[in-house]
Amino acid sequence: MGFLKSVSEKLFKTKEGFTNKIHEESKKDEPITDDYLEFIEELLIEADFGVKVTQRIMEEIEEGIDNSSVKTRRDVEQKIRDVCLDVLEKVEQPLEIRKKPFIVLTVGINGSGKTTTIGKLASINTDKAKRVMLVAADTFRAAAIDQLEIWAKRANASIVKQQEGSDPASVAFDGVHSAVSRNMDVVFVDTAGRLHTQKNLMNEIVKVKNAITKAYKEAPHEVLLVLDATIGQNAINQAREFNKMLNVTGIVLTKMDGTAKGGIIVAISEEFKIPIRYIGIGEQIEDLRVFNARDFVESVFLP
Repeated sequence: MGFLKSVSEKLFKTKEGFTNKIHEESKKDEPITDDYLEFIEELLIEADFGVKVTQRIMEEIEEGIDNSSVKTRRDVEQKIRDVCLDVLEKVEQPLEIRKKPFIVLTVGINGSGKTTTIGKLASINTDKAKRVMLVAADTFRAAAIDQLEIWAKRANASIVKQQEGSDPASVAFDGVHSAVSRNMDVVFVDTAGRLHTQKNLMNEIVKVKNAITKAYKEAPHEVLLVLDATIGQNAINQAREFNKMLNVTGIVLTKMDGTAKGGIIVAISEEFKIPIRYIGIGEQIEDLRVFNARDFVESVFLP
């Protein structure tokens, strides 16, 4: 229970904005009315579950009412939990380092927590005695290169970098080529944050991916999309565009501790069926958690 409690405490905004309101209604010994069902539907939409998941939940509640498996407001809450768990268990798939070197192309918009996520993943892997390399292919900002270098030192990882303004595809090629020749275990390629609506910049990231493949035919083994959970439904638009351009193979949802709209993780999972590798619930390295569907659902709904 200690682990669940710690995650639950980190997710207090989601609990405060969503599950606590459901709990309060569940405690009432009152019938399931149309007004109550309308309240639940509005609450789901407000919590960023999205239209598709909300519709599914409401249909299953109404079906349960018809067949008498949903009789009380507590049953309604349980039905919401059951649907969330069913959706999330289908995308519960930890990142598995299967090859050597294992190349991870990391993408996302500015401010999503991409570089910090790379740094934490580097630390997690060096702690497992793996030889880790970071590749600073975000060459648009000198600060991004400096930030990655700080993480590399902190994690005791190698880093490949060039000057600000260098061709990012060239940096990615050199980094992966170096990783292969040096027999590294894991490589995380950082890329410049770019809006999914900026087609020319999205095309550039495709060039980075192609450069990685040119340096190492099987790579990248993982295209990891980092999404900021606090931006809500816009995260779905980002996932759609990045997936269309790059064939995303895994997702990290950061800042889950900073949003009252935790339903976004369910909405994204139902929409794309892309594995959720990690969730971020704080600033510390240990706050980047391997995603576990049951632990997440139980933590959110923990009284």
